[in-house]
Amino acid sequence: MNVSVTRSGGFAGLRRTWVVVIDDQPDTESWRDLLERLPWDNRPRGAREPDRYSYEIRYSHHHATLPEQQLTGPWRELVDRVRNTEADSTAS
Repeated sequence: MNVSVTRSGGFAGLRRTWVVVIDDQPDTESWRDLLERLPWDNRPRGAREPDRYSYEIRYSHHHATLPEQQLTGPWRELVDRVRNTEADSTAS
């Protein structure tokens, strides 16, 4: 199973996507726990602000798009973890 995070917006309007294959991670269960903890049906909502990032998160049948200012708690934890894990795997 994959989890993907796409960041778009900012001054230049560029898109960047990070993808992690959960089943390939040594800590698969902690990934699944984090993903199940996310409030997919009750996520924070807010209007996009000019020149700020927006994050699109996909996992299984779940999908959420959050403006940068609403990326807090477990949402922030997931985004940071996906970005750091992919960065670690490409550095090897």
